[in-house]
Amino acid sequence: MKRRMHAAFGALALALIAVFMLSSVVAELIGDHELISAVKTAILIGVSVLVLSMAATGGSGRMLAGKARGPAIKTKQKRIAVTAAIGLGVLVPCAIVLQRMAADGSFGTTFYLIQLVEFIGGGVNITLVSLNVRDGMRLTGRIRKKPRVLAGAQGRAE
Repeated sequence: MKRRMHAAFGALALALIAVFMLSSVVAELIGDHELISAVKTAILIGVSVLVLSMAATGGSGRMLAGKARGPAIKTKQKRIAVTAAIGLGVLVPCAIVLQRMAADGSFGTTFYLIQLVEFIGGGVNITLVSLNVRDGMRLTGRIRKKPRVLAGAQGRAE
């Protein structure tokens, strides 16, 4: 049950980050300021769910790991710490500022620079959470590591 909850929290966090980014891109492409403002407000509301899901993912991951401290677990813990730092230190402040700017109709250079920072931070977090999902699946045996191919082995695995 703990593994399923951990996986569900992680999947929710990953999905929310992706939905936030995708909805921002779509709103920008459509170019309607009212839509952009609505999306930024929805994202700001959704950030609370994201923060809770990330905290639950980290907490449940620590419970599952127990006293184990293998390299894969340490790597996952480092990634989640970086993800949390980016989320709380960059993405949450960006979401707040962008929502306020959008509500005020301030769609100038500053808005788009902050949005660029948000996209970069979101992309990094998607990458880190995705790597943690992959490593979690490896730890549980749901996927296996691909065999390394030696240089010059011409398709033969180690």
